[in-house]
Amino acid sequence: MNQVRTKEFDAELEKRLHLADAEKKAAIELAKSQADAEAQKAASAKDSEIQDLKARLDATSAQQQLAVAEALKAIEKERDALAHQLAQAQESSKSAAELAEARLKSELQQAVAAQEKQIAELQHSLEKSSLEKSHAESALKEKYEGEIKSREIQIKDRDDAIERLKDMKARLSTKMVGETLEQHCEYEFNRLRATAFQNAYFEKDNDASSGSKGDYIFRDLDPEGTEIVSIMFEMKNESDTTATKHRNEDFFKELDKDRREKGCEYAVLVTLLEPDSELYNSGIVDVSHRYPKMYVVRPQFFIPIITLLRNAAQNSLQYRQELALVRAQNIDITNFESELEDFKDRFGRNWRLASDGFDEAVKRIDEAIKDLEKTKQALYKSANNLRLANDKAEDLSIKKLTRGNPTMAAKFAELEAGASGDES
Repeated sequence: MNQVRTKEFDAELEKRLHLADAEKKAAIELAKSQADAEAQKAASAKDSEIQDLKARLDATSAQQQLAVAEALKAIEKERDALAHQLAQAQESSKSAAELAEARLKSELQQAVAAQEKQIAELQHSLEKSSLEKSHAESALKEKYEGEIKSREIQIKDRDDAIERLKDMKARLSTKMVGETLEQHCEYEFNRLRATAFQNAYFEKDNDASSGSKGDYIFRDLDPEGTEIVSIMFEMKNESDTTATKHRNEDFFKELDKDRREKGCEYAVLVTLLEPDSELYNSGIVDVSHRYPKMYVVRPQFFIPIITLLRNAAQNSLQYRQELALVRAQNIDITNFESELEDFKDRFGRNWRLASDGFDEAVKRIDEAIKDLEKTKQALYKSANNLRLANDKAEDLSIKKLTRGNPTMAAKFAELEAGASGDES
């Protein structure tokens, strides 16, 4: 049933991921089409304005050229009239003609100078209009190019933001599509187990006898089997479509309870909840002010938190080893006392059996001679028990009592050395 639910969950998750991706793509395409439409509309308005300005400039240029042509035509007509009058004056009187010619030449020169000045002014005005037209075209071009470039930058920034969000989601989820947070952490640990955690234990917590259990338990041991550090792990993930959003602190109390019941030194919550929280996104968060020896991390800090806690515990390894040695010595003393009590019990049983045999023999001798044979057997049995008891008593030695018990052997050796010193 778990496999079926997992498959159905994975299928639904995959379906929703495809739907979300399709909706994001549709939104991106709609934003791009709107931006393109706005850019085309702005470009059309710009072209229309440029065409209008060009038409105005062309009309102004045509009017200026027409005015210059009319002015030149009037001047040429006046010049021809003056030349005709000069010719007539030459025919009437040479002297008058010379005088009139000089006067006419002077007037003609003045008129030509005035017309040339007017032509120069008109040409200057035309050049100025052309320059203004060029500046207007450049300004319009720069304006609309700047707007188009700004639109393109906005679209690019929007695409970059979408890509960053996708990348962040991919990195913060589990780095692999369809992979759960627990599988990710287990994969990361197993990837480094052979090199960094050779004596470590990292398995799921399957003991729910206390009513609850964590997700994983980590224990690291030294080569002699002394525990260096132990961590209770809880992994929490949440779908983007979940209606009721949980907070990380909702799981602190239960995690601390699991840590104490399973005898772990530290508790770590590996979480993807509250993805917008700057506190939890900043790195390893110490929440020991709420619950002792508890930390909250993102999945990318799963291996670093294990390494940090284990390195910190290395400093107390010597004290742990000494504690383990004291416990072993206490176990040796307890075993010695148990063996001694067992010997006393067995010896006392044999003694009681022997005593009972003697009493039975005396009783049977007193009763009748016919029971002598039976009494004899009882005496033999009693003698045998006495012999066994005597053999055990003679076979008892300090060497046998301390065999397999290095602690008691060392204690008796110290006693013998002390006794030898006293005799000397």
